[in-house]
Amino acid sequence: MKNHIIRASCAVFLVSAPMQAQAKNEKAWATASDVGVAALSIAAIGLPVVQGDKQGAFQAAGSLGASALVTTGLKYTFPELRPDGSDRRSFPSGHTSTAFAAAATLYNRQGADIGLPAMIAASFVGLARVQADKHYWYDVVVGAGIGTASGFLITNKRSERQALVLPWGDSKSAGVSVAMRF
Repeated sequence: MKNHIIRASCAVFLVSAPMQAQAKNEKAWATASDVGVAALSIAAIGLPVVQGDKQGAFQAAGSLGASALVTTGLKYTFPELRPDGSDRRSFPSGHTSTAFAAAATLYNRQGADIGLPAMIAASFVGLARVQADKHYWYDVVVGAGIGTASGFLITNKRSERQALVLPWGDSKSAGVSVAMRF
């Protein structure tokens, strides 16, 4: 049941976001990218919370935080003027890095059924940032790389096994090893 709700939510997002952007003006594209990054971030943290997966929620938050930290550091290290001239924080795209961090976390933690639509939505966020005249294409590519790396490096695949008990022995001794995941 939960998977059907998640798939339906992703489908509604993927259909409605481009419809918002059809006006082809910068404000509509910017709004669409804001909605996309918010939806992906909420899904990356909220889905594990709903599933009772505290570890997944913490990993998602860590992935999003690491992505934001690296992106912000690069923005101040390389103060590039945005295409619209509004400020000097174009490189790299923060919206895109956050969207891809959330999507990579969803892919790694929930699997391809949820992760692939999330990656497509994150790609849309990057496209929308370019169309909104907020970033150059390379700002988005670097943001996608940062987000994907943080999502896959910080998030572990979900494991149903919480503890492993392994008895061992030889001709001189015996024992039990216990490994726990928390």
